[in-house]
Amino acid sequence: MPAFYRRRRTYKYTLDTPYQLVTPLRPPQTVGNGFLRLHPDGTLAIAAHYSWDGASGPMPDLPSIVRGSLVHDALYQLIREGALAAKPHRREADQLLRSLCLADGMSYLLAQWVYLCVRVFGGLFVRSPQRALRNT
Repeated sequence: MPAFYRRRRTYKYTLDTPYQLVTPLRPPQTVGNGFLRLHPDGTLAIAAHYSWDGASGPMPDLPSIVRGSLVHDALYQLIREGALAAKPHRREADQLLRSLCLADGMSYLLAQWVYLCVRVFGGLFVRSPQRALRNT
């Protein structure tokens, strides 16, 4: 089933329809939030109206990276929110990104470059943005 999205100002894309994909990530129980659910069988369900920012850094938003960036951003969000442990799930999310890029027509060398970039810099994007209020 194809996924549909649209560009936005804050985020580059928003899903117009729900999207579902079986991933290699297997949490012991269903985890997620209002837009994302990852089930123990590996099924990642992303609700319509979920927004993401596409490729990061020097990587252009080629058609062959849009789906991979959707899934990768969703999985990194679950890691940031504490629903998934960074180890081993971050590596699995990065490998899945590479696999989806290849499946969607990206060249092997460019997919390897994307994978290397997320392995080197992705750790910066799985940290929670939440900060505690100071008691003043």
